[in-house]
Amino acid sequence: MSGFDVDGFLALPLTARVATDGPTVRPTWYLWEESAFWILSGPWSRLPQRIRMRPRIALAVDVCDLGTGMVRQVLATGDADLRPFDVARGRRKLVRYLGSDETRWDPRFRAYLHDNPGTVWVHLRPSKLVAKDLSYRVP
Repeated sequence: MSGFDVDGFLALPLTARVATDGPTVRPTWYLWEESAFWILSGPWSRLPQRIRMRPRIALAVDVCDLGTGMVRQVLATGDADLRPFDVARGRRKLVRYLGSDETRWDPRFRAYLHDNPGTVWVHLRPSKLVAKDLSYRVP
C-alpha cells in the first residue's frame, strides 16, 4: 500500500487537515489509535455540529522535507462519529504534542483534561486509507 510504516508515521506528532462539508478545512492535532483517528473537539468548535449534520469527512496527514527529500502522505475518508471524551486518551494525545510535563502546558490544554464540559472526540475509522511515499533522493 505505501512502502513505509504507516502506523509509525501516524504516531509522529504531525498536524492533520480535516475537511468537512461546507466545504471547510481545518488543521488539527490527532491521535492514531485502534486503526482510527481521534480528534479532540467541543463547544469552542463547529466541527461536532458539522459531523452531526454530515458525518462524511476527509483527512490528510503529510510531510514534505526539502532538505531530506522525504515526502509522505496518508489520506483518509469515511463517516466520523462523536464519542464521549475520556481523560486517559486525551492525555495520550496531548503528551504526543506537548510532552509529558503537564505543568509546562498552556493552561487551555490542561483545561481540556480537567475542566472543559462538552469536550468530545471526533472519531474516524477510515473506510478508505491511502498511504504514499513520494520521497526522492536529494542531490
